[in-house]
Amino acid sequence: MFKMNPKHNLFFSIFLVFLLISSINTNFDLMRLFSGSSNLFLFFEEITNPDLNLLRVAISSMFETLQIAFLGTFIGILFSIPFGLVASRNLFTKRVSLPGRSFLSIIRTIPSLLWAVFFVIIVGLGPFAGVLATAVYSLGFMSKLHYESIESIDPEPYESISAIGASKIQLMRFVVLPQAAPNLLSQILYMFEYNVRASTILGFAGAGGIGFYIMGYLQILAYSKVMTFLLVVLITVLLIDFISMKIRDHYIVPMLKSS
Repeated sequence: MFKMNPKHNLFFSIFLVFLLISSINTNFDLMRLFSGSSNLFLFFEEITNPDLNLLRVAISSMFETLQIAFLGTFIGILFSIPFGLVASRNLFTKRVSLPGRSFLSIIRTIPSLLWAVFFVIIVGLGPFAGVLATAVYSLGFMSKLHYESIESIDPEPYESISAIGASKIQLMRFVVLPQAAPNLLSQILYMFEYNVRASTILGFAGAGGIGFYIMGYLQILAYSKVMTFLLVVLITVLLIDFISMKIRDHYIVPMLKSS
């Protein structure tokens, strides 16, 4: 007969207790969900009739959101690669990599929406604050992905070329980055896709883009107008996903096969 390890029993008991406490403290009640279903029908009635008169405004604001995401991601990339290299434990000692990781963790802990609030306070309302918020969050997030990819490269080429006297910069340029390139490119594409989605809500903090209109119409419960903007967001995200897939198939997959 199967017997559970006492440690497993303890972990399982802690899990159940926390599950129960979380359910109580968050007022988890499925009956409330079903009792409010009548409101859901009214909501669906409005969103199935989007206000197409706002389509031009929705497309224009979505284009601004794309620009915020693109420029923010680009700036984040410029800084994330050197920060990712510095934070890699296989390239630098703990004296260098540990402070770098700590700095990136602090940046990554703050959501992009809070960064947007921070930069709105500094530079005022508008898309510039959104670009800065996207760039800073991208720096923290991508740097982590980069140094994890760099730490997973094959150590033999690095050690062999290091043994013949190559400098640290030469090792990064000719060994580390070529090996990590497929993963780095994939991460950059993922970050841009994420930033497009994230940038749609930066407008909630006054940082420009389509989120400004979504928030405004949500506050007055104009769901038919909100739906127009959400449809534009959905179509844009699907197009970006399709383009990213083609880029991965054309560039990244061949690089992985050849490595």
